[in-house]
Amino acid sequence: MAAGGDPAAAFVAWCGAAGVRLSPKVRLSRQGTVSGYGLVAGEELAAGELLVAVPRPALLSQHTCGIRGLLRDAQDALQSQSGWVPLLLALLYEYTASSSPWRPYFALWEDFRSLDHPMFWPEEERSRLLQGTGIPEAVDKDLANIQLEYSSIILPFMQAHPDVFDPKVHTLELYKQLVAFVMAYSFQEPLDEADEDEKGPNPPMMVPVADILNHVANHNANLEYAPKCLRMVTTRPISKGQEIFNTYGQMANWQLLHMYGFAEPYPGNTNDTADIQMVTVRRAAMQRAKNEAQRQLVSEQWDFLCQLEMVGEEGAFVVGWDEVLTEEELSVTLKVLCMSEEEFKEYKEQDGWEDDSEEEESSTLSNEALSRLKAPCKKLLYDSVLLTLESYRSDLKADQDLLKKEAYEKLSRREQQALHVRYGQKRILHQLLELVR
Repeated sequence: MAAGGDPAAAFVAWCGAAGVRLSPKVRLSRQGTVSGYGLVAGEELAAGELLVAVPRPALLSQHTCGIRGLLRDAQDALQSQSGWVPLLLALLYEYTASSSPWRPYFALWEDFRSLDHPMFWPEEERSRLLQGTGIPEAVDKDLANIQLEYSSIILPFMQAHPDVFDPKVHTLELYKQLVAFVMAYSFQEPLDEADEDEKGPNPPMMVPVADILNHVANHNANLEYAPKCLRMVTTRPISKGQEIFNTYGQMANWQLLHMYGFAEPYPGNTNDTADIQMVTVRRAAMQRAKNEAQRQLVSEQWDFLCQLEMVGEEGAFVVGWDEVLTEEELSVTLKVLCMSEEEFKEYKEQDGWEDDSEEEESSTLSNEALSRLKAPCKKLLYDSVLLTLESYRSDLKADQDLLKKEAYEKLSRREQQALHVRYGQKRILHQLLELVR
């Protein structure tokens, strides 16, 4: 898109014309923010103050775009695994339409050059910097899904509407950029409790101004959904000059880098986690087996855990700073894989059911509970953590050295973000080693 003048000033003017109410106490700025544009307090703000109110007609979605009729007529053909296709088609159209009413909104993103998700990194760099974090595997799935959606849904829709779309303009590369844009900046309205069981999730939408706020785990603002508008409100007092932060949810650093293109420096992300692949625990159990009969027992135990839906070939146990988030799955898995042949036979006969109090006690895996695990379970978990740490290209000490100011400042932005992801995960895993040593 052609850039002219100050995009921030043009966007603020657009907000006024679109009925978006921006508090006079805040300013849109690149100065004083952690990344790109952000919202900064121009005056002291109390808790509960309205920062911005966005009327629903100013939201950019499949229901408000210039091709909403076409999207509505083709809704069955636009079904996809992601559920994002209608919004992405709306963005493809509005981003390239010279008369789009959202042009001042798009102008803030400078042709999406600021988007630096790992999906845009060369594969070699992604593997070198992020091996062991789970991100390369997630990106491979994303890229395969993007290619599939574009070729099987987007292209046929564009070919059916040649007066609106041109595959030479609306390319796969632009589509990929818009997927990253939706990943990083869209919102999904929560379902009412009454609808949760009957409906799938609401489709994503773009919320001007609200999507400019940067994220930290310790945020100071929150988005509220009302029938006629969406409201960003402070959750605690904010001093003049401070940046206003939203939260994208309880996100680990690997999720932040994968979906939003950044990670929080240690120790800022209190929601950070590390994964232990479920098959890694099976591998550790197999390595411990001394003979073929014991290996056969481990295989039978694993198959039974699969039947109980406690484990799967692509699943992971998720460990946080204070507890295991997949506590029941890990607790049951460790217990079953540490059973003798007789214990396992009895357990199978009961279909995995136990006395409720015993099950409740065994499935609560706080750090304190981890330190009280039975010795065989501790040893299996310890060995599984060691195997997990081997999946990284560097050890904790190497990453600690890179965090020293002189070394850190020489790193590229991508190297810095990847370092934050690796270091947080390794710290959590090393903490777990100490708990079960």
